[in-house]
Amino acid sequence: MQYTTLGNSGLRVSRIILGCMSHGSDKWADWVLNEDKSLPLLKAAYDKGIICWDTADAYSNGESERIVAKTIERFNIPREKLVIMTKVYFGIGDEMSEYVLGQSPQELEKHGSRYINQCGLSRKHIFDAVEGSLARLNTSYIDVLQIHRYDPTVSNEEVMGALHDVVKSGMVRYIGASSMFTYQFQALQCTAKLNGWTQFISMQNFYNLLYREEEREMMKYLEETGFELVVLSSLYFAALHVFLGVLLLSDCFLDPGMILHPNA
Repeated sequence: MQYTTLGNSGLRVSRIILGCMSHGSDKWADWVLNEDKSLPLLKAAYDKGIICWDTADAYSNGESERIVAKTIERFNIPREKLVIMTKVYFGIGDEMSEYVLGQSPQELEKHGSRYINQCGLSRKHIFDAVEGSLARLNTSYIDVLQIHRYDPTVSNEEVMGALHDVVKSGMVRYIGASSMFTYQFQALQCTAKLNGWTQFISMQNFYNLLYREEEREMMKYLEETGFELVVLSSLYFAALHVFLGVLLLSDCFLDPGMILHPNA
């Protein structure tokens, strides 16, 4: 395995990052692997030198983070040997079968008062989400906390101020962003820089052979400013794969809505 620094930070990560969205509970989504199948795969990845794992609080309504914790405990993996990345923004369903990933705070509130302040990037939700992730991951810190989406309903000052404070509290080591436009990412970075706050070290966006929009602006911006692109869905939701020498493309994966708003 090869290793590199993440952006302009000193954090070293494996060039291949293990995405954990498909590890959790099949009650949340039928394509998700349960604990009995997930744990050996995560251990095999670790044995191959893939020491950076990327999950999110919303994946399997928190079960994905628990799977990461169980793997560490089951196989006695030293916590400091891993780089754990997780995310904050989306809500978590009360029941495992409740799939609320992809819903905005306004959409989620339609489910009832139990979801008020349970989604988005308000200071309250950022702190609550971090504390929840720490409990599920059974760890005292998160290596990289990524905001899962840009939240236009909360000021950039509130978002970046809260992220800076969770870093200073010791609960989070670094921060990153995910799934947003270049101007949104740049605005958040400028807000942090102007106030002397912690800045992002990475940007996770949708990029693959079929969807290359990031080459227009985001990748150029990241290269010029010293930040790192973490590739999301490099196989285009598994639509890109070779079987017996044939490239298989399913029409269901060519929905523009999935490209513009990938729920990952």
